[in-house]
Amino acid sequence: MLSKEIVVKVKRIHSRETDLEVALPAYATPGAAGMDVCACLRKEIVIPPGQRGKIPTGLAIELPGPEVVALVCARSGLAAKHGISLTNAVGVIDSDYRGEIQILLSNHGSEAFTVKHGDRIAQMLFAPVFLARMVEADALEDSERGGGGFGSTGR
Repeated sequence: MLSKEIVVKVKRIHSRETDLEVALPAYATPGAAGMDVCACLRKEIVIPPGQRGKIPTGLAIELPGPEVVALVCARSGLAAKHGISLTNAVGVIDSDYRGEIQILLSNHGSEAFTVKHGDRIAQMLFAPVFLARMVEADALEDSERGGGGFGSTGR
């Protein structure tokens, strides 16, 4: 059971040229952490192997305030079946952004990937934001791991 709910305003961006049905993000199952985000396209977009594409969603959002960020993540099924991931790994939607959400997809597969109107192309999660105040220090506290990185903790 979710412990906290936030209200996110969403605006469907309609084109005067066409009446595209713009799907609102939705949770696919009761236990889903991310809401599926769909493509909003007048015509299909083909992403060749090794290339990337910017996919519009037809949506803009207003987060409740600067204490919340929307994170756009890849869908594991697209990655596993087609080699499709997000170009920027995780998209960050800041609380003051009001433009259309667009998804940057990369094709790491061996075949062209076609994105059609209404396809679920990403998922969006909401998380709290902590603003950091950087304080310069001459020393840092020791830890068990220390400065070990890149596999230093094992496989």
